[in-house]
Amino acid sequence: MELNKNPSPALPWLAAMAMFMQSLDTTILNTALPAMAKDLAQSPLGMQAVVVSYALTLALLIPLSGWFSDKYGTKRIFMIAVFLFTAGSLCCALSGTYILLVCSRVLQAIGGSMMVPVARLALIYAYPKDQLLPVINFITIPGLAGLLLGPLLGGWLVDVASWHWIFLINIPVGIAGILLAWKIMPDFQRETKKLDIPGFILFSIAILSLSFFLEARGSFSIPFPWSLIILAVAVVVGISYVFYSKRIDNPVVDLNLFKIRTLRVGLEGNLFTRLAIGSMPFLLPQMLQLAFLHTPTQSGMIMMVSAISTIFAKSLVVPLVRKLGYKKILIINTGLLGIVVSLFALPDKTTPLLLLVPVLVVYGAVNSIQMTTMNTISLADLTNEVASRGNSMVQITQQLSTSFGVSVGAMLLRTVESSDWLTGGDLERSFKYTFLILGIMTVFSTLVFTQLKKEDGNNMSGHKL
Repeated sequence: MELNKNPSPALPWLAAMAMFMQSLDTTILNTALPAMAKDLAQSPLGMQAVVVSYALTLALLIPLSGWFSDKYGTKRIFMIAVFLFTAGSLCCALSGTYILLVCSRVLQAIGGSMMVPVARLALIYAYPKDQLLPVINFITIPGLAGLLLGPLLGGWLVDVASWHWIFLINIPVGIAGILLAWKIMPDFQRETKKLDIPGFILFSIAILSLSFFLEARGSFSIPFPWSLIILAVAVVVGISYVFYSKRIDNPVVDLNLFKIRTLRVGLEGNLFTRLAIGSMPFLLPQMLQLAFLHTPTQSGMIMMVSAISTIFAKSLVVPLVRKLGYKKILIINTGLLGIVVSLFALPDKTTPLLLLVPVLVVYGAVNSIQMTTMNTISLADLTNEVASRGNSMVQITQQLSTSFGVSVGAMLLRTVESSDWLTGGDLERSFKYTFLILGIMTVFSTLVFTQLKKEDGNNMSGHKL
């Protein structure tokens, strides 16, 4: 495969559009969930499947995106991806029941799982390495814009129109993306190895069973003995995949990479630390609207404070890592993150929103430092031969931790709320105990990073994080 020596100047804009659509979609939904629940006759605290179904589908299908694009061409797969994302958005807007909405979110996520990875892959193939860094930096800016605008836009659309518009706004952008891709997207294809279908099936069953167990415990939708059976299926199939993956040359998720200590620690940190991080965008808007009785717009505006802090704190990562090293900064910052999460147990409905701003600023900053350092240390010792597979594992773990974080947060909230001896069924008090438990869990996750050595990541300290 030859590099495209003259890629279209509009190609980075196309990739930026994909990044913006997906970033916006992951943040715009949370502030609209209470309104969606009311319209669909659902409990607001039982809406987590709308978020989980999307993140879980992304996690399962991301490993396949590179194989499909190499096999069938970046142009064809990207156009299909944008079409599925746009069609899924339309189906979400037209959904009249909760089940249809969840199914539509899965369709949307099938497109989303390929949209950004394939666009990024096309850029890697189209540009020589000495030109790639500014191009990649350019397409991350719309991603940050989506992160920033999502909470406020979602709340504002609910107040001035209806929740359906958080999906409808994707349609004109998606149509424009398909037309632009047809004109300018290069069609790169490469020789591919055989797709590991048995491994993908085993991996998917294990992850879906574990997620269904968490969902069942969070909603109390099935009896406890049956949920234990589901958990047993997840464990047995998961162990089966471990043994299976060691016997083949090209597993869909290469568990042999766990032998690389920095990658293993980074992935474990992503999984355990992000249980709290993943649940916060789901829980905070719910608390602000359901327990504190603020409007969706007010909820979105206050959540935007955290997003702004997240963006600006990225500039602190490099000097902090150079001064303290990855091990020390991850242990200190994880402890701080747990404390800050616990602080959200302090306010009540009489607390002025402005008093939440300092806590959200600190949370956004430590969250940004946490995610950047965890992801970077994960890649620190990857060779060129395993870099692609290792990066794929990081992306999978990020999506799984988001999915599990929302499920665990919802499960804790419903469990605490149903414990009359603890909260008396009071919703406001239930949120307080949930944040306190999540904070304590996060503090304990600092133990993961004690496995690092002082010098780990030194080879990355001079690089742009």
